[in-house]
Amino acid sequence: MLRTSYNTAILLAALALVLMLQAVVAPGALAEPGVGARSWVLADAESGKYLAGENASERLSMGSTDKIMVALVALRQIEAGEVGLEDEVTVSGDAAAFATPLYSNVGLFEGDNLSVRELLAAALVSSGNDAAYALAEHLGGGDVDAFVERMNREAELLGLEDTRFENPTGLDARGQYSSARDLATMARAASEYPLFRELVSTDYTTITTQDREIELVNTNELLSTYPPATGVKTGTTPGAGPSLVASAAAEDETYVSVVLDDVDRFASSARLLDYGFTVYDRTDLVVGGEQYARADVPYRRGETVGLVAKWNVEGLVGKDPEVRRETRVFEDLPGSAKKGMTLGEVLVEVDGERVGEAPLVASRGYDAATLWERVWYTVGGIFA
Repeated sequence: MLRTSYNTAILLAALALVLMLQAVVAPGALAEPGVGARSWVLADAESGKYLAGENASERLSMGSTDKIMVALVALRQIEAGEVGLEDEVTVSGDAAAFATPLYSNVGLFEGDNLSVRELLAAALVSSGNDAAYALAEHLGGGDVDAFVERMNREAELLGLEDTRFENPTGLDARGQYSSARDLATMARAASEYPLFRELVSTDYTTITTQDREIELVNTNELLSTYPPATGVKTGTTPGAGPSLVASAAAEDETYVSVVLDDVDRFASSARLLDYGFTVYDRTDLVVGGEQYARADVPYRRGETVGLVAKWNVEGLVGKDPEVRRETRVFEDLPGSAKKGMTLGEVLVEVDGERVGEAPLVASRGYDAATLWERVWYTVGGIFA
């Protein structure tokens, strides 16, 4: 009898806990994933929309995630024709000094000759500080500080208010910091380049100096343990702790997550990315060819023309989104119009944020009113 009462009490307590949790979490909502990171962010990789996070703008050491910016600045220079991907770089003694067990390194020797592309691979795949420093020396015209200044200028152009660089390696330094939110933005910008996407998703590759081959193994374990993973970059220093900028794609959804100072960074990142795939869906909020408004045909009382969207407007929506579509018809419509002529627009907001717009075009054409139709329209207006 005593045992039965005890079991009943346990059952009632468990039921009370469930009811309490249901009261806290709104119906249809899904609680954010448990992440032990000091700072974290989940964002839509396509639009950059902030989806979830904690201490997202806190300025923290970033470790080797700074190599995202190293690669971005290098790719900008390549795009501008300032340097070539196959340009040969000779590793200096200063760069080779980073090839010690104390640092994340590839094992470069002074005098090694490699291409810019190979150094990018070494920096992004194996997180080589020696490679990043050699790259910064070359792209800075022999002046690493000049390259770092380029990194800071690029951060300003991207609107990164919580990011500052002092070196290209990511090693802890006073005045070198970033935030989870800024790193997500940085990763999105770099991912616009196909070569960046290729390198950060590479599990294994090799680079070649004049006398040997060097194997590169990606430090991002998520690539081999989480099937949707597509990148991006690890980072670990005493100040930053284990950190990871990660990305994943499945069907038409892509997400970027950032965890800073998290001993369980790979599992935490997988949970964040899973949260994105579970809670959000990319859907057509406006469908091309569907009618969203009608416009009065000039001087034709009672005659209207349907206005249809010229193209789709996609948006990422969570559970029970508040979708608002605002249609605008041009005030002064042309006297005549052909089918497909733009006569207005439809704007879309989701949960109060603008996500896109599409032109509204005539579903059919109409001819200009005759003089008699204009007179009759005017006279009818007077008597009305």
